[in-house]
Amino acid sequence: MTSRRSFIKATTLASAGLLVRPSALFSVPSQYIGLQLYTVRDAMQKDPAGTLQRVAKLGFNSVEGATYTGTQQFYGMDAKAFAALLKQQGLIMPSSHYRLGEQQMKGADVQGTMLHEWSKAVDDAAAVGIKYMVCAFLAPEERGNLDHYKQLAEHFNKAGETCKKAGIQFCYHNHDFEFQQQDGQYPYDLLLKNTDANLVKMEMDIYWVTKAGLDPVNLINEHKGRFPLWHVKDMDNTPQHMFTEVGNGTINFKNIFQHAQASGLKYFFVEQDKCPGDPFASISKSISYIKKNLV
Repeated sequence: MTSRRSFIKATTLASAGLLVRPSALFSVPSQYIGLQLYTVRDAMQKDPAGTLQRVAKLGFNSVEGATYTGTQQFYGMDAKAFAALLKQQGLIMPSSHYRLGEQQMKGADVQGTMLHEWSKAVDDAAAVGIKYMVCAFLAPEERGNLDHYKQLAEHFNKAGETCKKAGIQFCYHNHDFEFQQQDGQYPYDLLLKNTDANLVKMEMDIYWVTKAGLDPVNLINEHKGRFPLWHVKDMDNTPQHMFTEVGNGTINFKNIFQHAQASGLKYFFVEQDKCPGDPFASISKSISYIKKNLV
C-alpha cells in the first residue's frame, strides 16, 4: 500500500517535473524544435550538407524548407537525394515554403508554384516526407484589392485539394500587409472566411502578427485549431521593431505557448529574417532560450 509520505513525495516529484518541462503544462509538441532554413539561406546555398549538419548539432531536429520554387529541386537536389541528406543528419522536414506563381521572373511563369506545375511540387513534397506545403509570401503585385484576395482564396482551396489527395495539408503564412485594412476589413480575415478550414490552415508568424498590432493569442482563440504551424521569432525593443533572437525581445512567448493546444500546433520553427552577425550564433541563442523556457 502506498503510504501518505510516499504519495506526497511522488506528487512533489511530478510537480517538479512539470516545472522542468514547460511543454507538459502548455501542451507543446516538444519532441520537435524546428528551424526555418531561410534564416541560414546563404549557408544553405553554398553548402547544404554542412549547413544541415551544423543545424542538427545545435539541437534542432526539424527544419522548414525555403527553396523549391523555380528549380523544382530542394537546394539543388531532387527529392530522393534531399530526403537522404535529411535522414543522414537525423532531421525531418515536415513543412516547406512555396510561392503562388502570379509573379513572373524575367517575363516567364515560375514552375513549382501553386499556379504552375503544382502537382509536380506536391509529388516531390510527398517524396521528402513533407506534411505541410505553405504559401510563403505574396509579392506586391499578387495582393491587390479585396476581390483579388477572394480569388486568392479560390486558388488556395484548389491547391489544398491537390495537397489533400497526397496526404498533405496546405497552409498560408502571414506577414503584416494582410492586416492593413481595406474598406474596414482585413484581407487576412477574408482569406480565413473564404477558404475551407479543412483544406487551408494557417502558419502564424508571431512576429508579423505582433508588428501589425494584433494579439496572437486573440487570433488563436478566434480561430481555434486553424494554426498548426508557428514561426517563432522575436521583436527587439527599438523604434524599428526589428527581428531578434527568441527571448531577447518583447514578445511574450511563454504566454503564447500556453495556447498551443487551442492553436492546434503541430510544429514550430525558429526564424530570424535578418541577424546582426553570424546566423548560427543567433539561432544558438534562440534554441537555448526555447529549451530552457518553452519546451
